[in-house]
Amino acid sequence: MESVHELFDDKVVLLTGGTGSFGKCFVRQICKQFKPRKLIIFSRDELKQFEMAQVFPQSKYPFLQYFIGDVRDRERLGRAFSGVDLVVHAAAMKQVPAAEYNPSEAIKTNIMGAMNVVDAAIDNKIGRVIALSTDKASNPINLYGATKLCSDKLFVAANNFEGKNKTRFSVVRYGNVVGSRGSVVPFFRGLRKSGVIPITDERMTRFFITLEKGVEFVLSCLANSTGGEIFVPKIASMKIVDLARLLAPECEMRVIGIRPGEKLHESLISVEEGRKTFEFSDHYVIAPETSAWATQLGQRVQDGFAYTSDKNLSWLTPAQMNAMIDSTEIE
Repeated sequence: MESVHELFDDKVVLLTGGTGSFGKCFVRQICKQFKPRKLIIFSRDELKQFEMAQVFPQSKYPFLQYFIGDVRDRERLGRAFSGVDLVVHAAAMKQVPAAEYNPSEAIKTNIMGAMNVVDAAIDNKIGRVIALSTDKASNPINLYGATKLCSDKLFVAANNFEGKNKTRFSVVRYGNVVGSRGSVVPFFRGLRKSGVIPITDERMTRFFITLEKGVEFVLSCLANSTGGEIFVPKIASMKIVDLARLLAPECEMRVIGIRPGEKLHESLISVEEGRKTFEFSDHYVIAPETSAWATQLGQRVQDGFAYTSDKNLSWLTPAQMNAMIDSTEIE
């Protein structure tokens, strides 16, 4: 972790979407492990910032700064990015049904917002930027996934801009976050009183990761990025029906069919992306197209490789999922 400390200690860090599930966990980890000169929590909801300030008061954490703004507003981003060393971009419109019903809003936040972050980072000579992605960006079938795929490509391509003070852009892509706002664990728990848990398909599988592991992975990727990578952690899968039985064993499991924009299984790396993927002990890296960058990497995966939730080599037992849930603050 020495290189990570060098990256964060006495630096100015900005987190977009800072009052979300990831943001709160990220701030908690930074406050515990590092000594930044300033940590700017950038988000558009003043109530959530007020509530977060009760948990992380500036009297105890004087390096925290709460900054109201929207990634759609390039001018405001430019003001917020002034003097910043590192940016973690977690702001997104991520609810699949909401994005399907309000496509223009998802595009404005997830694509135009990403463009604004890239432009503001380059204009302000930010050292490193890392953006959070999703498994739904790999071979997307819904609008949310499509907008995040566009966002991923914007951040990877941003490394093509050469300049005296070159900004490094990279992406982290992982699966379902246990206990995050709007995720399946609190959803199933909330339905226990009804006695019925809706299951879209008994074969459905998903990748799962805890918020804490997600934050740790982002921190390590920030330290190791050279620009243009899409980092993918090796994480375990679980059948959704098994998760439902674990959380609500007394309930009836009612199969309702796959909803619009939903996949039977998720993919973190498609076959097409596998052609430029390299494997490490605990993660994969989807390399950018530049051959010079690729020479720095390790073991290339086999031809035809894909990383999908149904063909995963690692599967969560009920006890392991229980341990993940117990260690997570469910929202």
